[in-house]
Amino acid sequence: MRTTQRKGDIAVAQAVATFTKMGCDVSIPFTESAAYDLVVDDGQALRRVQCKYCGEARSQVDLRQIHSKSTGYIVRLVPEGAYDWLYVLGADGSEYLIKECLNGRRSITLRAAYRLRVVAESG
Repeated sequence: MRTTQRKGDIAVAQAVATFTKMGCDVSIPFTESAAYDLVVDDGQALRRVQCKYCGEARSQVDLRQIHSKSTGYIVRLVPEGAYDWLYVLGADGSEYLIKECLNGRRSITLRAAYRLRVVAESG
């Protein structure tokens, strides 16, 4: 398995754990064709969540969709309305949540304002 795919899988798994700790219900789409990785029910609405992994000592997250095919790679910017929230897992375990779709952008710089501080729901 490719390293990039493995890192993406780690980000999705951590997002499931984090949203579950926050008291949300989490669903995973059956297909790989969706532009999002998870559906999160936060008690107010269903949110389509795209998950990304941000490598070592980087604060820049690539938002482009890159797909391979027989003639090479296809690179596309995120279309409008592709997802509702963007979850990012940093290599150091830090988590970020951007509550909007960043369509048309090539990348985003992670800032402290996006940092996710998880407080487990008491039950």
